[in-house]
Amino acid sequence: MDIADKAKNAAQDLAGKAKEAIGDATDNERLEAEGRKDQTEAAARKAGENVKDAFKK
Repeated sequence: MDIADKAKNAAQDLAGKAKEAIGDATDNERLEAEGRKDQTEAAARKAGENVKDAFKK
C-alpha cells in the first residue's frame, strides 16, 4: 500500500468517525449510518491492500 492510499483510507476513516459522532450528537440516524459505512469501507480497503502487500513479498 502506498502512502497516498494510506492517507486516503485514514482520511475516510476519520471523516466517518466525525460523521458518526455528529449524527449521534444530533440524533441523526442517517448521518450516523453514513459514518459507520465510511469507516467500514476504509477498513475493507486497508485489509485488501494488506492482502496485496502480503502476496507481493
